[in-house]
Amino acid sequence: MSYLDMKKSLNHPIFQVVSDMVEADDLTAFAIGGYVRDIFLGRPSKDIDIVVLGSGIELAKRVAHKLNIKDIAVYKNFGTAMLHYKDVEVEFVGARRESYRSDSRKPVVENGTLEDDQKRRDFTINAMALCLNKKHYGELTDPFNGLKDLKNRTLRTPLDPQQTFSDDPLRMIRAVRFASQLNFRIGDKTYQAIVANAKRIQIVSNERIMDEVHKILLSPKPSVGLIHMEKTGLLKEFLPEVASLKGVEVREDFKHKDNFLHTAKVVDNVGKMSDKLWLRWAALLHDIGKPPTKRFSKEQGWTFHGHDYVGQKMVPEIFRRLRLPMNEKMKYVRKLVALHLRPIALVDEEVTDSAIRRLLFDAGSDVEDLMLLCEADITSKNDKKVRRYINNFRRVRKKMKEIEEKDRIRNFQPPIKGETIMNTFNIQPGKNVGIIKNAIKEAILDGKISNNYNEAYGFMLEKGKELGLTPVNNRDRQADTSESQE
Repeated sequence: MSYLDMKKSLNHPIFQVVSDMVEADDLTAFAIGGYVRDIFLGRPSKDIDIVVLGSGIELAKRVAHKLNIKDIAVYKNFGTAMLHYKDVEVEFVGARRESYRSDSRKPVVENGTLEDDQKRRDFTINAMALCLNKKHYGELTDPFNGLKDLKNRTLRTPLDPQQTFSDDPLRMIRAVRFASQLNFRIGDKTYQAIVANAKRIQIVSNERIMDEVHKILLSPKPSVGLIHMEKTGLLKEFLPEVASLKGVEVREDFKHKDNFLHTAKVVDNVGKMSDKLWLRWAALLHDIGKPPTKRFSKEQGWTFHGHDYVGQKMVPEIFRRLRLPMNEKMKYVRKLVALHLRPIALVDEEVTDSAIRRLLFDAGSDVEDLMLLCEADITSKNDKKVRRYINNFRRVRKKMKEIEEKDRIRNFQPPIKGETIMNTFNIQPGKNVGIIKNAIKEAILDGKISNNYNEAYGFMLEKGKELGLTPVNNRDRQADTSESQE
């Protein structure tokens, strides 16, 4: 890219304001980091890092005043400030050098030169700087050959990678993330340093780790990052349940597939069909119940019976440990892990209306995501087998649509409420109310009665009779009918 092209690439209004100010104050400032890297890669970027030989905080305040920006975040301990301008996040920092103690990831920060600042960057491709001063506007400073590494699609660290990763172990996962996002190769020396320092990732907060993992999962081909994390030993340090899927065991000519590589492929398959982060998490965790349920018998070979049930019970603890949201997102992932075998079981037998109703009821509004996960779970290299499963899934989907249109099962609530049962039989809350409500639900799912109030009411009377209950109040039969038809 020519000098003229570089000047054109720095045409964002924020650069013009900074250029004017540093010129007036006799300062020197540079654009640095990911924004510069992405200029050369031709990628859009909404994060701008500006390093100034002086006070980054003071420059940020002046820029904010000039652009009439009220909110500015200041971090005095690190000499940084951050503001938002339109759709871009801009961080200002004074050039600094950092030093670390072996037992801490918190640096001792001192004022430094541009070279000092570039040395502390994670990778050479993120250490390139473009001058913002008018005389040298757009000139590139690249002491570590980051531009060459960009062309070679290689990740290297500015300093010895042992030191870079020891200083901030999160950089190891960032290397994996960039390899996954950009389809870059991790340099041999850098890769070996990740392996040597993998255990040090334990001193990094799970929140910071998960930020990087989410970016890996959302990358075009997540398996690249997942496989790097497994091979380097990083994965077992924070997600051993997935790392333990790795490997193939052979006994008496029986062997099972490598469930880790299968999982990585399933995540890739989901990624081709959906950009939902938590669906990708469900794909990542769908087989975690296999290691604890793995059994061998001479008759069947290797089995993993109940791995769906065991796996879904493991999900909440994983979310707790990794500081992932313990809310509907966790419940969603847990549900998909629990149900991921159900549609597959249906394609191997005649698809009954009852089985479809139960699947629709249990999956609720997440049934489409469940079907995507199940289709992604087909990773066989046998084309004939894959075609058979895909065709059978089409049958399941068609049957689901027919049942849903007819019976309105998805997310349904039994049309008879507990209050109606108690009023009809003049009973208090208790066991019999629960028995009748559950019996009504099961009768609808089995197709014995339709999902409407009148048939459910008649079934309630029959069930009450079996339990020795006598109806004493039929007022609710008509009273609830209009509500049930809504």
